[in-house]
Amino acid sequence: MIRALLAKIQLSLAIGAYDHVRDLVDGTVPVAGVELTVLRLPVEEMFYRFLMHGEFDVSEVSLAKIVALAAQDDRRFVPLPVFPSRVFRHSSIYVRTGGDIARPEELAGKRVGVPEWAQTAAIYTRGLLAHDYGVDLASIHWHQAGVNEPGRIEKVKLSLPAGVRLTVVADRSLSEMLLAGDLDAVLSARPPAPILAGDPRVRRLFADHRAVELAYARKTGIFPIMHVVAMRREVYERDRWLAMNLFKAFDEAKARSLERAADVPLAIAATASDVALLAAHVAEHAQHDVRADAAGAALLAHGAARAAAHLVEINLAAAGDDERSRSAEAFERTAADAVRRALAAG
Repeated sequence: MIRALLAKIQLSLAIGAYDHVRDLVDGTVPVAGVELTVLRLPVEEMFYRFLMHGEFDVSEVSLAKIVALAAQDDRRFVPLPVFPSRVFRHSSIYVRTGGDIARPEELAGKRVGVPEWAQTAAIYTRGLLAHDYGVDLASIHWHQAGVNEPGRIEKVKLSLPAGVRLTVVADRSLSEMLLAGDLDAVLSARPPAPILAGDPRVRRLFADHRAVELAYARKTGIFPIMHVVAMRREVYERDRWLAMNLFKAFDEAKARSLERAADVPLAIAATASDVALLAAHVAEHAQHDVRADAAGAALLAHGAARAAAHLVEINLAAAGDDERSRSAEAFERTAADAVRRALAAG
C-alpha cells in the first residue's frame, strides 16, 4: 500500500531540443510526482502524431493549431502557459531573386505559397503583411503545399475569411513552384531547399531581417509565440495537479537556462576588462608610435565589455539581485577607466 501511494505517475512528453527545457528533459529539474518518458522529435512529426492521434500525454504543439481547435470547440487538449518556441517572422518570406518583388507591399495581388494555412509562422507573417504593410490578404492567390516535398495536409479544419482564395497543391512542393515561377513568394517557418543549398535564384524578402525584426520588437514589444505545451484533456482531468507541477518544472528549467546564458557574457566582460587594462598599460609605457593603436584596442575592449554586461543584465532580469550583474558592471567600469587612461596617455 505504501509503495502504491509513493508511486509516480508515468507521463510521455514530446518536446524539441531547447536549452531552456534541457534541465527538465535530462531530469536535473524533476516534475514532482511524475516519471517522464521524453521523446525528441522533428516538429512536423511531433505535431502530427499529437494532434491527429494523441500519441503523447504532453507535447509541444503549434499555438495556431491549439487556438483553431479551441475556436471549433474541440476540447481534446489543454494548453499550458509554457512557450518553448518564440521566433520573429520577417525572415520567413522568400521570393525569387531578380523578380518584381522588392517590398512587402508588392505582394498584393501575387501568388503566395504556405505549408499550411493554419501554420503559426504563416499566420504571424500574414498579420505582418496586413497590419504593418497594408497588404489586402484577399488580393493574394494563396497556395498550400509542402515546403520541399509534396503532399502536406492541414491538421485542422479551415474556415477561411470571405474573399480569400486558397488552392491546395498535392503533387508539387512550394520550392519547386517558386523556382518554376508559378509562385511569387513563399511564407515558411523552415527555409525552402534552395535557400539551404545556397541557390542564388531564391532570397529572403528582407535581406537584413535581423535589423527589421529588432525594430519591430522595439516598436511593438511583441516576441511572437510559435509553440505551446499542451496536455491531452483526459490526462489533465484525471490528475489536474499535473498541470501546475509541469508548469513549475518548465519555469525552473527556463530560469536555470537564463542563468547559464549569463555566464558566457560574464566571462567575455571579464576578458574584455583585462584586455582594456593591458591596452592602457601599453599606452602609458610603450613607445609613442604604438600608443594610438593601444588606445584603439582599449576602446574596442570597452565596447565588448559594455555589450557583454548588457547581456548579463538581460539574462538575469528575472533573477532579481544577482552578484553576477554587479560583477559585469564592475568589469565594464574597469574597462571604461582603462580607456580614459589610454586616451590620456596618447
